[in-house]
Amino acid sequence: MTTVGMRVDELGTLIRDGGAFYLRRDLGGRYQLQLHRTPVDLVEKRVRLIGTLVGEELVSADGVGPA
Repeated sequence: MTTVGMRVDELGTLIRDGGAFYLRRDLGGRYQLQLHRTPVDLVEKRVRLIGTLVGEELVSADGVGPA
C-alpha cells in the first residue's frame, strides 16, 4: 500500500518521456519524478531513487544515483 508522505527507496531504470522523468520500478509499475536537478547522464540506466511520495505514483526525489 502506498501513502502520501511515505519514504521511497527503490531500484529501477530511469526513463525520460517527453519532458518528464520516470523510474521504471524493479517491483513493477513506475513513478513520475519531481527532480531538483536533471540527471540526463543516468537516463536508461539502473538507478536508486530516494524520496517522498507526494501523490499517486509521484515522487519528490531527494536523490537519484547509480545503483
